[in-house]
Amino acid sequence: MRPPLQARVIGAGPTGSLAALALAEAGWTVSLEDAFRPDQLTARQRAYAFTHSSRRLLENLGLWEGVERLLVPFHSLRLLDAALQQGLTFLADDLPHPSKSASVAPIGWIGRHAPLMEHLLEKLLHHPAITLHLGGSPPDTAITPPQLVVAADGPASATRTALGIGSWGWDYRQQCLTAEVELRGGEPNQAWELLRPEGPFAVLPLGNGRTQLVWSAPTSRCRQLESLSPSAFLDSLMAVLPDPLEPDALRDQPRAFPVGLRLARRLSIGNTVLVGESGHRCHPVGGQGLNLCWRDVAVLHRLASRAATGSIPPHRLAAAYGRRRWPDVVLVLMATDLLVRLYSNRHPLLLPLRSCALALLTAARPLRRQVLGVMTDGLPRLRPGRSLASLTPW
Repeated sequence: MRPPLQARVIGAGPTGSLAALALAEAGWTVSLEDAFRPDQLTARQRAYAFTHSSRRLLENLGLWEGVERLLVPFHSLRLLDAALQQGLTFLADDLPHPSKSASVAPIGWIGRHAPLMEHLLEKLLHHPAITLHLGGSPPDTAITPPQLVVAADGPASATRTALGIGSWGWDYRQQCLTAEVELRGGEPNQAWELLRPEGPFAVLPLGNGRTQLVWSAPTSRCRQLESLSPSAFLDSLMAVLPDPLEPDALRDQPRAFPVGLRLARRLSIGNTVLVGESGHRCHPVGGQGLNLCWRDVAVLHRLASRAATGSIPPHRLAAAYGRRRWPDVVLVLMATDLLVRLYSNRHPLLLPLRSCALALLTAARPLRRQVLGVMTDGLPRLRPGRSLASLTPW
């Protein structure tokens, strides 16, 4: 029996940690390294939206049961064009493959960063095939060079820079402000995506009346919101929330961060693959970021499993990963950029187009399923030898 293949994962955030667990589940021996200590990795104050593509990956890795306990499901998604005051509500039976119990099935889930990272780190710590090097502890330089290197070290990836891989992209004239707020009114398990002229605005349920706000606005506006007292911030929030939502209390310090679109010029080179935000970054509209990153991990897991069983040579894994990820990544980046440009303005010629789009989505369930399908699964792909009718999710 040949020894297990070896992989080195650089970056232990949610995507890097999941990539390490996926490779280990595929039968590889994994070294995971990060300059941050575990307490630093869990300290980030934010929340993520999880779609069914992420659920399926976690199920395949045997992790869904533990992660699901940390998440709050939402059963409807209210999309509202704030300038037109028109909107529609996506329900579970608008999913591409609704379950028989669609009336109680969630469209997606919301989860905080800290509990998720604590759970992943616990799994990593106790996995016999994974060695952790966190907080600057150096890896053993005497080990055999790995067959695969996974760069998951974020948008400012030092690994990508060291490899000389450039990128395309731009920064938006917006920042994104996040804050946890108690709200009253509305449905307890409903998420909101408001398309406002100053930028998208999401309200994500965290349970017990608490919500995570993801508020995109011009940089100067975000800086002004950060500096407000809690009562002044809630007053500003009241002016933008849709009926029937009303703010009760601010539960953390609002923080703003820059947003942009970025795509590496290649997603693999030699035996190295760029996973997550080391390879791509999009605007947070629609909650696509983490799910796009985790679909990288899903493809990596399938290829690593094939390499471990000898179905593909390990030295071909990186190139195969790059080819498979391009379509989905490019589509999501283009779609999120289009949404931001189409709705973050007051151009009167665009208003009829936006009104027609919402009317079509409201009237046509097949179209709603197509839209929600891309949001939850990314771009479908063709399996070898199949027709266009056999499109399956990434």
